[in-house]
Amino acid sequence: MSAASKSSVFPSFPAVIESLDHEGRGVAHVDGKVVFVEGALPRERVQYEPSRKKKHFETAKLVSITRESSDRTNAKCGFYEICGGCAQQHATPSLQVAAKQRVLEDNLARIGRVVPERVLPPIYASPWGYRHRARLSSHYVAKKGGVLVGFREKKSSYVADMHSCEVLAGGVGRMIDPLREVMSSLDTRDRIPQIEVAVGERVTALVLRILEPLTAADEIKLKAFADTHKIQWWVQVKGPETAVPWYPLDAPDLTYTLPEFGLELNFRPTEFTQVNHRVNRLMVKRAIDLLDPQPGETIADLFCGLGNFSLPIAARGANVIGVEGSEALTTRAAENAARNGLAGQSRFFAADLYTDQEAAMRKVPPVSKMLIDPPRDGAVEVCKLLGTDLRPELKRIVYVSCSPSTLARDAAVLTELHGFKLKAAGVVNMFPHTAHVESIALFERERE
Repeated sequence: MSAASKSSVFPSFPAVIESLDHEGRGVAHVDGKVVFVEGALPRERVQYEPSRKKKHFETAKLVSITRESSDRTNAKCGFYEICGGCAQQHATPSLQVAAKQRVLEDNLARIGRVVPERVLPPIYASPWGYRHRARLSSHYVAKKGGVLVGFREKKSSYVADMHSCEVLAGGVGRMIDPLREVMSSLDTRDRIPQIEVAVGERVTALVLRILEPLTAADEIKLKAFADTHKIQWWVQVKGPETAVPWYPLDAPDLTYTLPEFGLELNFRPTEFTQVNHRVNRLMVKRAIDLLDPQPGETIADLFCGLGNFSLPIAARGANVIGVEGSEALTTRAAENAARNGLAGQSRFFAADLYTDQEAAMRKVPPVSKMLIDPPRDGAVEVCKLLGTDLRPELKRIVYVSCSPSTLARDAAVLTELHGFKLKAAGVVNMFPHTAHVESIALFERERE
């Protein structure tokens, strides 16, 4: 967004922006109220228009900027104003990272009542062409003359009328218009609501969520598209587990690499993997360095997925026990271990770490080191089982988080109940231009 005024028929009010909140909105205090201003940056003087008023806070639209921040920049994407895929292209990458670090530290202090002994340097890489995973909507709109393909509009269920994307990897960002064209030409164009994107080392897979079978004419058009754009089509008729490769069937496997550890991991396009491969490599190295696996020791990896951290642990010579709720993912992890010559140092089993934590943890042998990488809900019930009475041998935990609030909550359990110290914490900018905050933390407990 530029600093130029936006016309409005509603009254606007002045404010000085003090910081960014956890959603990336500018924060100001006006007449004793907190005001959250979309699109405003710290140290800016702005005019805002209230959009929602509550007793103690307001949300607001940015009308104009009378004093612009030196951290304001022009959005690279021509569709940034409408597309909901990004929220912070108007802020420099350095400000985005600094704001996320502040969110992490504020959550740890406010919710966890803990301050890290050391703040880790932020992990980041190029903010462009980074999304190797994405879910695009596909929606036929007669008034637009065909099918719209892309992310949802900002704060809307409508599909953005976009023609390119600056954050999608593998050339997919330049494939939006060709996708719109081929999808608009299909007989089943109004029966394909979603296209899942998965970019690997040697192939890009596009998964069509189909609500009825493709016609023979549709198949011809989609095959021609795959041949022209060098992609592989998958089709999915129901849930993610029903996704199967469709054309071409001789395409390379989907993989990503962890060169620091000499690893290549296989994955299906609907399985969870980190969206940002470059940042993932840096994050995995940071986690393994903090964990410091030693040859011969056994380490537990909870919520292990398909082995993103497990296999690097094994590559350093340690034995790893991986636990994950999805049997499909533990099977994939075991396959990846065998693929990389690490089957003898790796063991994986499926167990629900949310509904029956005690049963799951009983299967984990005594370990002095543990890695925890839970979903956004965190791992509070697991953390409650890590006390000295249940796990006296456990001395080091590396916790990888995609939610600073649940990390902070779990940090309180580890530090206040179980005697761990938060030795270090820092942010991982996995999703540039969004308010999403990933982080990594190191907890240690003194040996008795």
